[in-house]
Amino acid sequence: MMAYRNAAAVLPQHLLEEIQKHVDGAFLYIPRRQEQRRRWGENSPAREEMMRRDAAIVADYLEGERVRSLSERYHLSDKAIYRIIANRK
Repeated sequence: MMAYRNAAAVLPQHLLEEIQKHVDGAFLYIPRRQEQRRRWGENSPAREEMMRRDAAIVADYLEGERVRSLSERYHLSDKAIYRIIANRK
């Protein structure tokens, strides 16, 4: 989670004054550098859990389970189930 930091505490005075010309007193989001960005799910097990779930959905589908049954069991729409099957087959 990102924390707010006082710009006066981390930026040189000349840079702070230049920024204040554009956004005086407002909150400003400064994005991470491209090489520092992380993909979705890298900080939590969510990505791996979703991949396991999707693999289970495809396996159940290939064993003959109907899309409607899968959508009810996994609490997803039929369209989402079809998308998972198409991407993982």
